[in-house]
Amino acid sequence: MDPGPAGVPDQAGKYNQTLVTEFVLQGFSEHPELWLPLLTCFLSLYTVALIGNALIITVVTCSSSLHSPMYFFLSNLATIDIVCTSSVLPKMLVGLVSKENVISFQGCMTQLFFLAWSASSELLLLTVMGLDRYVAICRPLHYGTLMSTQVCGLLAVAVWAICALNASVHTGLMTQLSFCGPNVITHFFCEIPPLLLLSCSPTQVNSIMTILADAFFGMINFLFTLLSYGFIITSILRIHSSEGKRRAFSTCSSHLIVVSVYYSAVFSAYISPASNYSPERSKVAGVLYTALSPTLNPLIYTLRNKEFKTSLGKLFPLCGH
Repeated sequence: MDPGPAGVPDQAGKYNQTLVTEFVLQGFSEHPELWLPLLTCFLSLYTVALIGNALIITVVTCSSSLHSPMYFFLSNLATIDIVCTSSVLPKMLVGLVSKENVISFQGCMTQLFFLAWSASSELLLLTVMGLDRYVAICRPLHYGTLMSTQVCGLLAVAVWAICALNASVHTGLMTQLSFCGPNVITHFFCEIPPLLLLSCSPTQVNSIMTILADAFFGMINFLFTLLSYGFIITSILRIHSSEGKRRAFSTCSSHLIVVSVYYSAVFSAYISPASNYSPERSKVAGVLYTALSPTLNPLIYTLRNKEFKTSLGKLFPLCGH
């Protein structure tokens, strides 16, 4: 593959650089013999993720018994997962069956925006869901007031708005950079670290904003979640009956599993400077939070949830059997 046009000096001694108008997504092209197993695997994951998350949204919306803060935030999480996986997997699936996986500059920036929006939204929403579980277990008498419909609505709007602003900043800064070649992105989607490595213009501002976003969405939210669960575990240990402890823990165990899986993937992918970027590690982490996590979340939250399964059976009688 031609790495892209190089600059040639003009009469003033400066470089006239032909800007890149499209990128090549490397994807999994280094393992061409695995294209069929990968295609089957990712197509299955995408299908299950779409069906599972759409089912959560439908059941929560149509079942009055599930109109509570926990299920309201769960339907928001399902929406985020659909946006996340749909911004990446369709293009990756096309790349697996085609010889060259080319994406235009505008398409790359669009993918970057929706991925940054959904990924940061999931991190922030997981923190809000941890707060909801903290109030439910540690402040049960004030739960109806502290997590009222208005408060939950404001929290959800704040999550989507703050993360849309974050995605707009990163995408806007990326569009200001010059890309002169090579144009091969060592990933199966457009993300910030490999794009910064391809730029032929200064990237200090982009790197600073990326570090600030990592600090807020990654570290600070993670610490808030840990703090919430510190209080939750303390409250659970104070419950005298073993049945009470089991019920209290069952209300937050699913969220804790999702938090553990998602943060593990995000930390391995992003909590490191762009200069230490590892394509192999980033691809594995990318699979975890763009394909595996959106697929597992509906299963984790619903398999042991009697309320959800009851509502699902009422809405779709065949599922009840």
